[in-house]
Amino acid sequence: MELPVEAWYRAIPARTSRRSYETKLPDESLLARLARACREFRPFPEARVELVRGPAEGVFKGIIGGYGRITGAPAYVAVIGGMDSPRAQECAGYTGEGLILEATSLGLGTCWVGGFFGRDVAAEQVGLKEGESLLAISPIGTARKSLTFTDRTFKLFAGSKRRQPLAELIAGGAVPDGAVRKALGAARLAPSAYNRQPWRFRVEDGAVVVRADKADEPGKISRRLDCGIAMLHFELGARASGLAGSWEFLPPPDVARFKFRPA
Repeated sequence: MELPVEAWYRAIPARTSRRSYETKLPDESLLARLARACREFRPFPEARVELVRGPAEGVFKGIIGGYGRITGAPAYVAVIGGMDSPRAQECAGYTGEGLILEATSLGLGTCWVGGFFGRDVAAEQVGLKEGESLLAISPIGTARKSLTFTDRTFKLFAGSKRRQPLAELIAGGAVPDGAVRKALGAARLAPSAYNRQPWRFRVEDGAVVVRADKADEPGKISRRLDCGIAMLHFELGARASGLAGSWEFLPPPDVARFKFRPA
């Protein structure tokens, strides 16, 4: 599946985390399109996303990490990584965000959840293969029109106004002009656990490197997964600006390098 650059790039500023949903399943035509994207958008062998239709009470039970309660979700997507690969986390973040943006472009609500949820229930529903791990999930559905208190609270504390300035995310603090700046701006809008924005960028001659600000801590949501989300945003911004290129994975603390190709 080719990147639907125009639709997903437009979805970047439109995406917002929603935690309260109508209990009725969305129109089947929308779910069919999302399921098709799950099957076809698999840019890396280390990661896949599965759509699970049906009530998700056993998955979104109780408090979900630091992001509050998910209520009413009639379906969800599960982001799965093949943990035999050292790049599983970043591949999962990149792939999972593709499905989040696809859902957003279809008018569906989403919310990345990588902390506490019913992992055993979800793992049974998606059918994990040997060596795979369930890294994150997201509710899928029609978000309630009026924001609940929980939605308003977390929009306030994790909103875009609290994001770090772009200059603070770039090594040396110098923000480039033109298309690269646009691509970095798209990456800055990527969602991350607790809105921690763990990605940092190093602008090189003909390339941009994404790195994690800290090493992953055991038992915590992976910073490299968050960096994978930012990778997709960066690529969408680059391609929307006419910059072609490809990713080269790197050892820690770097994550990957996007090498530009001549137009």
